Amino acid sequence: MQDRTYLDAVEMRRIKHIHFVGIGGAGMCGIAEVLHNQGYAISGSDLVTSGVTERLKKIGVDVSIGHSAKNVSGADVVVVSTAIDPYNVEVAAALKQRTPVIPRAEMLGELMRYRYGIAVAGTHGKTTATSLIVSIFSQGGLDPTFIIGGLLNSAESNAQLGASRYLVAEADESDSSFLYLQPMVVILTNIDRDHLNNYEGSFEKLKLAFLAFIHNLPFYGFLVACIDDPGVRSILPDIKRPVLTYGFDKDADVRAYDYVQYTNMATFSVSSKDREKALKIELAMPGRHNALNALASIAIAIDENVTDRDIVDGLASFQGVERRFEMHGTFSIGNGTFLLVDDYGHHPREVRETVKAVRAGWPENRLVMVYQPHRYTRTFELFDQFINVLSDVDYLILVDVYAAGEQFIDGAASKDLYDNLKVHSQVDHVAEMKDVPRHLGHILQAGDLLLTQGAGETAQLASDLTMSWEDRRVIA
Repeated sequence: MQDRTYLDAVEMRRIKHIHFVGIGGAGMCGIAEVLHNQGYAISGSDLVTSGVTERLKKIGVDVSIGHSAKNVSGADVVVVSTAIDPYNVEVAAALKQRTPVIPRAEMLGELMRYRYGIAVAGTHGKTTATSLIVSIFSQGGLDPTFIIGGLLNSAESNAQLGASRYLVAEADESDSSFLYLQPMVVILTNIDRDHLNNYEGSFEKLKLAFLAFIHNLPFYGFLVACIDDPGVRSILPDIKRPVLTYGFDKDADVRAYDYVQYTNMATFSVSSKDREKALKIELAMPGRHNALNALASIAIAIDENVTDRDIVDGLASFQGVERRFEMHGTFSIGNGTFLLVDDYGHHPREVRETVKAVRAGWPENRLVMVYQPHRYTRTFELFDQFINVLSDVDYLILVDVYAAGEQFIDGAASKDLYDNLKVHSQVDHVAEMKDVPRHLGHILQAGDLLLTQGAGETAQLASDLTMSWEDRRVIA
């Protein structure tokens, strides 16, 4: 039975029909789904059909492909993602008819307003950490509402309306829109140099935005922070809210140790200053960075009095998130096999952690990576870091930058990366993603681990390769 206390509290007076412009986006579809399940009439539009738009249609959301002024007819409020042009025809029509137009984060803030909001923030790891919290809370019977930036495999969705007071969601720092949120708990995974074009090129201004977000917490709220991260540590002295720390660091309140990885599995122990007995954790996600994401979920679970058994079982049963070190299978080639893994990471630090996880789990395998840089601004700002991490790959295929609507920046093209890397690395430049499968046919050999890495078109590449190689799949 749905707990009406929380549903009644979030009824928005006079609002019955909510329209989403860009409803297929990762941050939009989850909010739309939760509101639909709360009983609102939801419509939305997107430029292309996708798995997300088809799934929304199946649950009863009115989705239009293409933007048109008629799509907003009858809407009481229009929600837009940051990717939507302010001169979009639907936005213009809504403003003309005096319909409120609000950013995605403001609507998420309304959902969170009357719930016990747990907002997961940080440059990296938000989706995985949020998903792990959901897994533990669900195992513990807490039945949270959740909105995640990726598809949670166990739920086959990135959002769900729960019956309890808890709402677990990602907080997006990319354009400071997380300042709309007023959670009870903030999880802070890390702070790194990204999206600086939205912060006047200043890392300090980005950190100040995180501080402002943390201070949206009520005085009785608290922060769960990764003490291992230099960016997080640098702002801890300025935080005026209770803090619970986690990490491998000996001073962490919730601490991991004895970490061991074998292929895509990891085991480690966790001690907490609040509990006498250490937890023995098994996690089907490789890499110490994912152990840190698990620690974040353990820390909040301990605070919410989830039992040790439910914490351990919730992590052991975790089925992963789409495109977060997603294993697509083992395929035959020649006299042997190769493995295909797909990962969303597109920042140098994310790529490095994924490469480290591959080296730790498959030390004898040759690493072949297909990488498509995402955004010219990111490539330009972090050029040297990209060179450094991509140099560690055994064989690299570079695809042209996925612009994501940005204008070309001189010196930030994939060809520029290629020209720097080719001196010391085995690297090919393949301009278009459609030509990559044929190119791979000349490169792959038995014993390889093929890693499709990045945002943009890379996700479709992994799916297309998996389908085309289905007759070569090795059944374990």
